[in-house]
Amino acid sequence: MKKISKIHLKKIFKREIKFLINGITDISNPYHFFYLSTKTKKNIVSRTIVLRNLDENPLAIYFNADYRSPKVKQLISNNLCSVLFYDNKRKIQLRANCEAFINYNNNISKKIWIKTPLQSRKCYMGKYAPSINLKEWHPNIPIEYLKKDPQKKDSESGYDNFTVVKIIINNLDILELHHDGHIRFNVDSDKNFTFVAP
Repeated sequence: MKKISKIHLKKIFKREIKFLINGITDISNPYHFFYLSTKTKKNIVSRTIVLRNLDENPLAIYFNADYRSPKVKQLISNNLCSVLFYDNKRKIQLRANCEAFINYNNNISKKIWIKTPLQSRKCYMGKYAPSINLKEWHPNIPIEYLKKDPQKKDSESGYDNFTVVKIIINNLDILELHHDGHIRFNVDSDKNFTFVAP
């Protein structure tokens, strides 16, 4: 029987943090996308999110969103949420309990907005709030920019809808699947490592 020590757990944790960092810019990395679950008054709602940045200490991830979207409203109402990453090729799951912090019209959102490409800025220029019902299909991008990027001056209107969400990871559950025995452990916000039954 193989023996797994806490030294192994720390190595796995560090490896997965590197994969997360790579996933920020590498669209082929399965960690480039993750699932975010939030709570409404009646339901739990999940959706796919694009990973935009990561802090290592304390461990936190970031994504961009339209301030008018339901997920932002839900996180303002209740900032407790969970995230899920899965790498099908390596058979590794990262699952975390988190707290969200909304950066809207502040230094952080402005700093990220300045670096946001024009092709991405037009996604925040839509006249409709995300998820509202429409009588007919609409791309929710200004029609004149369907086939081209907006002028920088015009794109600034999108900043009114732009927000950066910071997700602080309070508790991370890592599961590595193996035919001869799965490895599962928990990492808390103080970087304490605990074995968990798979």
